[in-house]
Amino acid sequence: MARGNRREAIFLDDDDRRFFLKCLSEVCGRTGWLVHAWVLMGNHYHLFVETPEANLVEGMKWLQNTVTRRFNVRHRQWGRLFGDRYKAVLVEGDSAHYYTTLWEYLHLNPCRANLVKAEEGGSILDYPWSSVAGGYALPPDQRPEWLAAEKGLSILGFPDTAKGRRELVEHLDSRAASEKQVCGIAPVPEGADRRASHLLRGWYWGGQIFAERLLKTTSAFGKARRSRAFRRSPEQLAHGEVQARKLLAEGLAAAGLDKKTLKKLPANDPGKVLLAAVLWKNTTVGQTWIAGELEMKNAANVSMALNRTDWKKLAGRVPAGLKAFAEKMQEYAH
Repeated sequence: MARGNRREAIFLDDDDRRFFLKCLSEVCGRTGWLVHAWVLMGNHYHLFVETPEANLVEGMKWLQNTVTRRFNVRHRQWGRLFGDRYKAVLVEGDSAHYYTTLWEYLHLNPCRANLVKAEEGGSILDYPWSSVAGGYALPPDQRPEWLAAEKGLSILGFPDTAKGRRELVEHLDSRAASEKQVCGIAPVPEGADRRASHLLRGWYWGGQIFAERLLKTTSAFGKARRSRAFRRSPEQLAHGEVQARKLLAEGLAAAGLDKKTLKKLPANDPGKVLLAAVLWKNTTVGQTWIAGELEMKNAANVSMALNRTDWKKLAGRVPAGLKAFAEKMQEYAH
């Protein structure tokens, strides 16, 4: 989660919220993240994210920087949008208890903030800016592909049917009406480990065995010498250079090109620009890397090409194989 700088609003209107969700969709495409829950409040947001690859820091850096830039451009402001570094809590996600308590805590946020008055007959569905109204309550074909709703419903114990989704909403509304200002907050047992989050503070949310395993892992990682080879290992670069080189090779093959031919083409060649767009949307490599690999001069040239391109016209100016490849990757990214 992250708050606005000086606890000021990070969403001034619904368009800001839509921009945030668009950025979230983009970063999931770039990193391979799966989102299990999200809620956007006035001056902060919460994300319950599964990271199949070790790229949380890289993804969060891209997400918050991109949201900040777009917010500042739209509202003609400058400077920081978010306050201190985002807060991240490690979660024992394969435990139904810890998964469910966190999932409900996030989604009941609007009720605790009196944005939804369940005791007066209001419903969590009245608040559109959470993954309940924006995903879990919807049929599968209407949800974002990056929302792990099917898995979430299974863990929560509700079938992914119209009846099951309705019962899930009724369950949340019942908790909100009966528990009011503390709905979703897990009770802290006497003698509990103070390092445990309990959804209010601490750095992990899970059992004692989970905590001990984390401590052993982080202790070994801290002592290990992180050499240059380690930092550039396939595990560290999975959705970065490794994925980018794979997609680049596939794209060049689809276009009938090779690296030697790239050098002979102009920097703003339609095929190069389309490949740059695929790499930018589906990996975490930077525009400097893209410019070097595609022989597009520099990062500024890549940025200009991506921002000024009419994609419909561009698609008609590239080989059919490259067009089909780009369309497939566009569907994957969203």
